[in-house]
Amino acid sequence: MAQADFAALRSAVEALERPSLAARLANVAGKPIELIEHALPISASQAITAAASKALEVALQVALRTIQRGPFTASQRFHKALATASGAVGGAFGLVTLPIELPVSTVIMLRSIAEIARSEGEDLSDPEAALSCVQVFALGGRPGSTDASESGYFAVRAMLAKSVTQAARFIVERGIIEEGGPILVRFMSQVASRFGVVVTQKLAAQAIPLLGAMGGAAVNYAFIEHFQEIARGHFTVRRLERAYGKDIVRREYERLAQPH
Repeated sequence: MAQADFAALRSAVEALERPSLAARLANVAGKPIELIEHALPISASQAITAAASKALEVALQVALRTIQRGPFTASQRFHKALATASGAVGGAFGLVTLPIELPVSTVIMLRSIAEIARSEGEDLSDPEAALSCVQVFALGGRPGSTDASESGYFAVRAMLAKSVTQAARFIVERGIIEEGGPILVRFMSQVASRFGVVVTQKLAAQAIPLLGAMGGAAVNYAFIEHFQEIARGHFTVRRLERAYGKDIVRREYERLAQPH
């Protein structure tokens, strides 16, 4: 593997195996993530689950339209600015704005992820590549397991692989887009179960008393930056797999992921 590619793989491992959202949110809120999560009322769980699922449905529709029309082009900085602005609204008004603010933030992130994918050589007219953009939302949310066989990058990819392949085939064979098809529903439910983890952390950080609009903006900035880094790592790995083969890349990835 070329030196530049090896360095890129090392950066990808760092981003994908040691996600830093919890630390970023703790810095914004001034509290460790364990205390942040206690800021949410118990009743918030159901609202978060529903909002996360709806946000991903909207993001999927955008991803599938990308197949037909081509990707939205804008800088990563521009996407961060948009997400920061939507977070300011969420921080000012709290949980009540979640059903509106989260889909907006998620679509902004999806468009940013699509640009990263394209920069790493992905053909977004390919349904599998477009669905891999949505897959990033699952890769960015780990359920907290310490067992790498359950929560590591390749474990999550393997869990989603069949659903991604079947959904991509469904889109190709039908020649039309049916967001409500059972294959796409299964894929989205798998992604939503993990995306909900980080949405909970995000909302908990925004719920800290006195954090307000400015804090909400900072939380959303951390939120989109987290997923941009996950996307960069994910599509770097996919680019290297195309160049060197999956077995070689995975072997080097797992060697770099070992604790030193």
